Amino acid sequence: MDINESKRVYISADYDEENGDRDVVDELHKWAEDKRYKVNYVDTAQVVSDSVSNDQDCRPCELKNEFNKQINISSIVIFIIGDKTRTRTAGNLCRRLNGGEHCDCTPYKQNSQGTSKCKYDKTSEPYDDIGNINEFSYLQHEFCQAKKRKKDIIIIYNSLNNQPSWLPAYMKEYESEAFPFWINKGESKNVGNYQRIKKALGYD
Repeated sequence: MDINESKRVYISADYDEENGDRDVVDELHKWAEDKRYKVNYVDTAQVVSDSVSNDQDCRPCELKNEFNKQINISSIVIFIIGDKTRTRTAGNLCRRLNGGEHCDCTPYKQNSQGTSKCKYDKTSEPYDDIGNINEFSYLQHEFCQAKKRKKDIIIIYNSLNNQPSWLPAYMKEYESEAFPFWINKGESKNVGNYQRIKKALGYD
């Protein structure tokens, strides 16, 4: 792999302030500043904060559509798996499929207006993408989109050890390929496994 070739890497993670996996995301972004490797990371939090979510009436399906766009223009998708990942359900409350065009919908920011009516009179064919109107969590939607678009998928545990029990059921086929992000350098100091990530990204 030519290290002068820029890669765009999409990162999916749990961004919960207290129990999420931001520490891994922060470490990956730190590595991206290394001038030896031209890696352009975009993570879910950036997509959410810089996109359609600026609209107070942003809906989960609109975020999923934005995730599709960002995954489509990325060459690699990294999924960070923590001890709470398997139980996360954010994004799965769309009622459109079963409730029809006049169903209630909770905007992404759950603004003071509470629930609103579904914005869409009709749904369009997703063609080569996972349809953005679904009952998947955001994570499952991102994973299915990456698979459908045949992206290179890297799954890492926010742990010093392999944690297959943390994987959601729909990721089980990647269990043999998933690996821990952290390694211990002694004196209780954990560091990211840069060499393993570099190899997974094709820079080795």
